[in-house]
Amino acid sequence: MNRAHYSLFRRAAAPGFLAGLILAGTSGPLHAQAPNPTSTANAFFGSVTALPATDEILKLSLDEAIALGLKNNLGLKEAENGEKSIQGQKNEALQYFLPTINLTGDLGVHQQNLAAMGFGPGTIKMFSSLFPGGKMPASFSEITRDDLTEGKIQYGQMLFSGPVIAGWKAVGAAERAAHFARMSARGEVVQQVASAYLHAIAAESEVDNAKALEAADQVLVRHAHEAHVVGVAANLDELRARVQLQAQELALLAAQNALEKNLILLKREIGIDPGQKIALTDPAPYSDLAAQTPEELRAVAYRNRQDYQTLQNQAVEMKAIHAAYRSQRLPSLSFGGYYGVSQVGGAGSHGNFAAVGTLSLPLFREAKLRGDTEAAQAQLDAVNAQLADLRGRIDQQVRSALLDVNATARLVEVARSNVDLATRALADETDRVNAGVDDNLPLVTAQATLSAAQSNLVESLYQYNLSKLSLARAAGVIESQYRIYLGR
Repeated sequence: MNRAHYSLFRRAAAPGFLAGLILAGTSGPLHAQAPNPTSTANAFFGSVTALPATDEILKLSLDEAIALGLKNNLGLKEAENGEKSIQGQKNEALQYFLPTINLTGDLGVHQQNLAAMGFGPGTIKMFSSLFPGGKMPASFSEITRDDLTEGKIQYGQMLFSGPVIAGWKAVGAAERAAHFARMSARGEVVQQVASAYLHAIAAESEVDNAKALEAADQVLVRHAHEAHVVGVAANLDELRARVQLQAQELALLAAQNALEKNLILLKREIGIDPGQKIALTDPAPYSDLAAQTPEELRAVAYRNRQDYQTLQNQAVEMKAIHAAYRSQRLPSLSFGGYYGVSQVGGAGSHGNFAAVGTLSLPLFREAKLRGDTEAAQAQLDAVNAQLADLRGRIDQQVRSALLDVNATARLVEVARSNVDLATRALADETDRVNAGVDDNLPLVTAQATLSAAQSNLVESLYQYNLSKLSLARAAGVIESQYRIYLGR
């Protein structure tokens, strides 16, 4: 329930106070990874920086990164502040069920013109017989002045109001929806931070592979140069080796640059200063996931998906709003009164009080009442339609995520096999070159094949872990079970 929604609830005692409750809504679309992500487009890519940068290298595990994200991530803080705002608004709404008591006191000097108030000379003469001698005192003036001292305590209480009661139920449902929206934001943080951490691990693996291939190319250049010097190899072989070495140096620079950019994105998401040096301590996780059927995962998602629970509470909220509109036809009952003490011009004090019960019954506002009710019914129907659509979308997401997990698991197996085959092919070709059977062109080709196979393995492992995170998110258990899904 947003601020405009609640401000309308605060006018519960006035006709038409429910006109804006249909603006309620707490859930929003989930944020997805986008090119060049920034906190401007997606708050989950930003954070509140907790500590300044230091010269020390900060060692960071996946669990520690997620804990920092849950503490400092900007998107989660916005969701938490939204929930706190609604909790505060609910406390304000509670006042309509509590008595209102005010204590006032005032001291003033008042001057009145009796003639202006209708007590002209003719009217005053009518009272002359009340004075001694039947005449008005000579000192009597039509301009009077008095000092008034007054103290008063006022009391008000709403005894019954259908719109207020139904509106209170709507506020409670909105509060629950905000709670689940915050929990959904926590799941988003876990997924974003874990994905960024895994991406950085994959980038580190690419850097390690590039360094290893560069070292191998340096050895190849040295051997080709020595063979060319002694006359057992052509100059072309040495040129090929040097070209391959320089190409690998460029690949290493590109991999290192990508790693640094990925680390900066990770630090922005978890509240670490972008200039702080960090070292990731967890390797890329790999484990097979226990077999689960779509039906089993769908049942888990219905129990645990926060967006599903948010929409369910929004449906409850809309039902309460619809009931509030309909209850505008019911009478409302309130009680109010005061007790005060007044003293005028030193003439002594006197108590005064009032006790008033008010019964308000709408007699004819049928067009507006029907319009309000129909609008609320339309809004309720829209939320129910969204809820039905979300059930189907959950089924779709669970099945799609499960297919991705199975497909990427197979990709990892194939990529591992390709690396083994490429490693064996490179070893055999190295032996042939050392034996003088081949020149170094097949050796360069074998190295390129191994490099591609290793990159494919890194990428397939990264995609496999991402698909398992997506499956945990689709099931609504990513925060509590991401370790299980990643095999940690």
